[in-house]
Amino acid sequence: MSKKNRPADSGGSWMDTYGDMVTLLLTFFIMLYSMSNLDAQKWSVFVKSIPSIQNQGSENITINSQMSDTPEADSTGQENGQEGAQEDLQTEDINKLYLTIAESLNQAGVKDATVIRGDDYTYVSFANNVFFGANSSVLTREGQAVLYTFAKAIAPAAGGIEQVNIMSHTAKVTDNSQINPQTIRKDRILSAMRSAEVCIYLQQQNVIKPEKLVDISYGEYRPIADNSTEEGRIKNRRIEFLLLDNGAKEKDLDEYYKEFKSGEYTNTTVVTVGESQSSSQGGETVPADTETPADTGAADAGTVDTGAADAGTAAETGPVEEMQNTSE
Repeated sequence: MSKKNRPADSGGSWMDTYGDMVTLLLTFFIMLYSMSNLDAQKWSVFVKSIPSIQNQGSENITINSQMSDTPEADSTGQENGQEGAQEDLQTEDINKLYLTIAESLNQAGVKDATVIRGDDYTYVSFANNVFFGANSSVLTREGQAVLYTFAKAIAPAAGGIEQVNIMSHTAKVTDNSQINPQTIRKDRILSAMRSAEVCIYLQQQNVIKPEKLVDISYGEYRPIADNSTEEGRIKNRRIEFLLLDNGAKEKDLDEYYKEFKSGEYTNTTVVTVGESQSSSQGGETVPADTETPADTGAADAGTVDTGAADAGTAAETGPVEEMQNTSE
């Protein structure tokens, strides 16, 4: 008796379905294993490579590329995007820097410091007696505390600052101070040494590149008040800082003064009142080792003999402390 031919299974072999399922499970477990070893940095790169998440064009990131801690040398890719964001942050910081400086000085108890934000610069002026004693170029302990606070305030925006001009001024005490050679020498050296001491202190704080620090001495030749009165001489004895933004065009100091007097920057001018008399900020005091030892550094700078010796004129000058009634 012949067997009847059975129809072929039109639905396919069940082994095909089983094999597909096992393959998918294997793929799934391989994916889970690979994700278990994915660190946060690679995951961030993966997310950034998806345009729908970034809402931007593709950044040409290769997922399996070698991760590196150093920026690539080329001018495209992820590093440029990060640099652009950093530049935006620096621009924002530099525009608010005057407020940060004023707030820090207030908290440190510094009174009568003037902070002005211009178009592409930040101007800060201190009374000179904050930093130095009469006829001295030795930084006082109070002056070091103020400079320490100032350095901490500008540190976050240091990348957006192109240059820091440290400008020292003295007051004219005698009528013949501009014609007496001895008085001229003492006044110029005193002014230069004061600006240099401030510059050196800021450089030691390591908050901004040293090549950006420029010390300038004007002596008695840029007064802002009448030297015939004690009040006027106090205003003329001062230390000023001019922080130029990246790409800013430097102008003559008299041009800056004209801008201040015009009232153009009244809305961005702050005069500190000193909320406390503490020399610390945020619970952090000035490091004890910032005080200049009596036998080195600024102590030597406290006499014209040291500064003049570098200029080859030591024999012709006397100590700065002896310059009473000649310059301040």
